[in-house]
Amino acid sequence: MSCTTMLVGKAASYDGSTITARNEDCGGDANDPKRLVVVRPEDQPRHYRSVISHCEVELPDNPMRYTAVPEADLKEGIWAASGINEANVGMDGTETIDNNERVLGADPMVVLVPAKGEPGEEGYEPEVPGGLGEEDLVTLVLPYIRSAREGVQRTGELLERYGTYERNGIAFSDVDEIWWMETVGGHHWIARRVPDDCYVTMPNQLGIDSFDLADAEGPQLEHMASHDLREFISKNHLDLHFREPDDPGDIFNPRIVLGTATDADHVYNTPRAWAMQRFLNPLSNTWDGPDADLRPEDDDIPWCRAPERKLTIEDVKYALSLHYQGTPYDPYGKAGDGSQRGRYRPIGFNRNSQLSVQQIRPYMPESCRAIHWQAFSSNVYNALVPLYANVDDMPAYLRDTTTRVTSENHYWQIRLVAALADAHFASCQQHVERYQLAVGAKAHEHVAATDAKAAGLSYEDAAPVLAQANEDMAAFLKGETDKLLESVLKTATVEMRCSFRREDA
Repeated sequence: MSCTTMLVGKAASYDGSTITARNEDCGGDANDPKRLVVVRPEDQPRHYRSVISHCEVELPDNPMRYTAVPEADLKEGIWAASGINEANVGMDGTETIDNNERVLGADPMVVLVPAKGEPGEEGYEPEVPGGLGEEDLVTLVLPYIRSAREGVQRTGELLERYGTYERNGIAFSDVDEIWWMETVGGHHWIARRVPDDCYVTMPNQLGIDSFDLADAEGPQLEHMASHDLREFISKNHLDLHFREPDDPGDIFNPRIVLGTATDADHVYNTPRAWAMQRFLNPLSNTWDGPDADLRPEDDDIPWCRAPERKLTIEDVKYALSLHYQGTPYDPYGKAGDGSQRGRYRPIGFNRNSQLSVQQIRPYMPESCRAIHWQAFSSNVYNALVPLYANVDDMPAYLRDTTTRVTSENHYWQIRLVAALADAHFASCQQHVERYQLAVGAKAHEHVAATDAKAAGLSYEDAAPVLAQANEDMAAFLKGETDKLLESVLKTATVEMRCSFRREDA
């Protein structure tokens, strides 16, 4: 699935938190109902079988509780997406990325090979399971890790053992570190620690643009990789850098060696990184016009950079909702002659199914350190709501998403708002902005009040207090979303094309 990721190091965030965030985008039908749940140890499988690839994995008998954002319809698997475990470690998996043809030829994807014929028949060939994918990884990793670094290590072991049938980017976070991991072919991988003073933008491409193999093979301070990556690159003639004879090739650009720079990237991917960094570093570069330093189709937009000021939850939400506001490319905009509108794939658009943000706060005790911020459906029209992770359940309004369209759960309410408001954007935007401001302001008020109640409690004693706080926040969210849906429906009804008043005659 296509997605957009943003990562914020602890020295780049407004309060010293590590912040990881990702839009999960659904397929062409634009309806992929999601829900927010807590997976308790007794609910975690001990034997796991992938629905898509039929890969089977035996799991440890000591899972931790964790939050997750699975599918409402499990016909294609869990797709747990994002979460935070009881050790206050976050995981976001996965963003679809890509590798070039040379990489995929050297280490092919591990795809399911169906059985041929029936057992006992002449020429029968049994099924060969495929590898792991986005459906599986959060479920197989998050309940068992106690640091971001451990997340990379466990995922790397699984990839090397079982392989993958798709290209994935995966984020891990704890109170001190964020690591970003990218798969390379069917069994290889690289991972880099996000610099504390930087943010990262990831738009469906292999993104890491500088990697130190010597560090990955040695102390692993900032880099990790599959054990034979250097040999893999050398054997398959993947390194395209010009080097002096005595250069060991420790430092390389994975985008050039392992990634892609296609015409499709220049329409679908690189413009998103450009839009995010244009918003977050407006003064650092010239972004527009004939003298621009960086353009939407450039292949050298940095993977990470230091922001001009510290970044907030609202900055993350806005960046992951962008539709090229203030540029000729905005599908809702009025700038220019209209010929460029819709030229590039937006970040916030109809196919957003959910946005999860994992905030791990160093100044709070472990009992209430982690907040799982959640939004559903199109980011242009939704709002992030804070839910504490140290709980045994989530509010029904967010948990019980149905496959049937209804206004009684949050996913479908926002999906209805988006579908109605899109055709009446100018008229409805004031309703959406008021809603987003109201929910955002209440969110921070609510977190401050809840922190004060829970700060002196043990991990166990804090859990019911935080659970009630989540219920209270969900009740407020439902009230505001009810009002938003009513306002948008009224505006859309008044502006229907097929309308007539008696005085019109």
